Order: sequence, then structure tokens, then C-alpha cells
Amino acid sequence: MTDWETNLSPIARERLARIGELTGEERARIADSEKAESLLSEFYQDRIDSDGLWRRLKEEARPSLLREAQSRLIDSLSSETTPAELQKRREVILGIETLKDDQNTPALEANLDLMDDLQRRRKSEVEQAYSAIRVEVERNPQLRAKQVQQGQRTALVQLTVDEAIRQLPQWQDFLAQHEAKYSSQFFEARERLKRELR
Repeated sequence: MTDWETNLSPIARERLARIGELTGEERARIADSEKAESLLSEFYQDRIDSDGLWRRLKEEARPSLLREAQSRLIDSLSSETTPAELQKRREVILGIETLKDDQNTPALEANLDLMDDLQRRRKSEVEQAYSAIRVEVERNPQLRAKQVQQGQRTALVQLTVDEAIRQLPQWQDFLAQHEAKYSSQFFEARERLKRELR
């Protein structure tokens, strides 16, 4: 029994026994998956930088390990990823690609560019919508007033422009629809990027 098998629960070991012995290829794939997870964990925790990760992957440079590392990096991207993190992971994904015999760099770059563009458009549209609503709230003092229940009496509270905007139903609806739209587009771009891995 290998080291990783000894850490399995008895039920998992029993299921493995019913499935049969793993092939050499399956064992290698599991080992590559664990190695990629370990290296990326160090990378995400800033214990190694992009160059350090690239050097460690270069030492082994097995195609399945390289692909697994790229796939996990891509899976870590979301529409909530900051532009700085997207750039950092972009560099690593493209750096890993240079270690492969069969490179697909132009397709990866195009998809990463699309993800970057989606983030910029998302931010720009939110800023434009916020500015438009801000003008409306600044012009209409009633939108900055809020009724608050205090015991049995109702009091009128004056909100700041920003507080009023955050409480407007049309702003909340816009944000919900906007986030759903861009999350969906970002997910599709991420899946296309994964399909380009070789």
C-alpha cells in the first residue's frame, strides 16, 4: 500500500479494492495532481513567487504536471479576482506554457486578454452607473431621506449620498444583474481557456 492509500478511510480503501489496482498512468496522474496542489499552495500563500514556481515545475516538467498546474491556476480565477491577481496568474500560466513541447501560447493569451477585458468593462460599467445614480440622488433630497422606526414613532433620517445609493432598489438590482452577467461571461471565458490547454 502506498503512502496516500494509508491515509484513506477504511470505506475508501474498500471501494478502491473493489475497483481494482490503479494503473501506472492513474498513479502518475494522482501524484501530479498532489504535486501541483502542493506547489500552488505555496504560491498562493506567497511562500514562493512566480519565478520560484516556474523553476520548481521546470525541474520535473512532466506534461501532465504542467497541465494540472495550469488547470488549477485557471480554476482559481473568478470574476472577483483582482486585476493584480489576474495578472500574476496570467504570467504563471503563460510561463508554464513555455515549459511544454507542444505550446499553445497565442490561444491562451487571447483568452486571458478576454478575461482581463471583461474585468475592465465590468468595473467601468459599475462606475458609470454609480455616477449616473449619484447625480440623481444629489438632485433629489427625498432619495437621501429614510424613515426609521423608533419605538412607536417614526423618525426621518438624512443619509449621505453614498448611503442612499447603496439602499436604492434600482442600484441593488443593477448590481445583481450586472454581477450575474459578468460572472457568466467570465466563467465561459475560463472554460474556453481550459479547453486550450494541451
